[in-house]
Amino acid sequence: MRTWAWMTGWWLWGSAALAATELGIQGSQFTLNGKPTFLLGCSYYGALGASEEAIRQDLDEMQRYGFNWIRVWATWAAFGNDVSAVDAQGRPQEPFLGKLKGLVAECDRRGMVVDITLSRGNGVTGPSRLGNLESHLRAVEALVEALRQHRNWYLDLSNERNIRDPRYTPLEELKALRDRAKQLDSRRLITASHAGDIGRDELKEYLFTVQVDFISPHRPRDAESPRQTEAKTKEYLAWMKEMGRVVPVHYQEPFRRDFGKWNPRAEDFLTDLEGARRGGAAGWCFHNGDRRGAPDGRPRRSFDLRGRRLFEQLDEEERAFLTQLRRRQR
Repeated sequence: MRTWAWMTGWWLWGSAALAATELGIQGSQFTLNGKPTFLLGCSYYGALGASEEAIRQDLDEMQRYGFNWIRVWATWAAFGNDVSAVDAQGRPQEPFLGKLKGLVAECDRRGMVVDITLSRGNGVTGPSRLGNLESHLRAVEALVEALRQHRNWYLDLSNERNIRDPRYTPLEELKALRDRAKQLDSRRLITASHAGDIGRDELKEYLFTVQVDFISPHRPRDAESPRQTEAKTKEYLAWMKEMGRVVPVHYQEPFRRDFGKWNPRAEDFLTDLEGARRGGAAGWCFHNGDRRGAPDGRPRRSFDLRGRRLFEQLDEEERAFLTQLRRRQR
């Protein structure tokens, strides 16, 4: 029987000390416990603001649809609700770091991977934070130390780090952040996500200057994008082969509903996912978030999980995608 207990704001799982799931890399693929595995994921950004029961129900539903990883932010303060595991200076922030530990432990037990993402922020997800290398390093240290015992999570050092706004993280700082994480835990997998398609010269910098373990491009969000993903993935893999270092291509944040002028349909999600698979990508995410055109942003989906859990906020097109996804996996 499963039991959760609260202790000074920390979620404790009875078997949390026993790591069950290990994420690894084999060439251009991810592995789970040594077996090559495609990571089929779901955005779950504001998870640390959800109740334990909501999380448990959402994870149950995710697994029924075949999802085996989630993306959670350690710096999330959308809609005036700060649920960040680290504060603006990178220091541990309770009870949310404790909740993150409990979530990672639960996913470990379930055989699921957790993407833990840091961001310097641009105001959309709360005030800017980690604005200098010192505070950013402190955040990396806090997360790696707190979650060291679990092998089912990886770290995105800086979300869309190439955008020239408060999110921007220079390559030399990324290198310092990556090196510090590896000093603390040499086996921890590290990436740094990139807004838009990655150019050849930029790819070389990620591979050989920063030395990420895999690349995480956030492809353009327009109607042509789903049909381009297969070719773009093959191009990345060909470039890496020519450069002499091949790592996984991981689509951790594709397009989503209610973001801009183009609103993808169920078939667009399926086309993008299948293109990623055919092209040789290692992972893909069912991205979801708030409705930008609405005054209150509702439905906020994974961006705000305080009142309603994720699967209660999805619209008809998203549900249609999930239905077709489940059929194709039978």
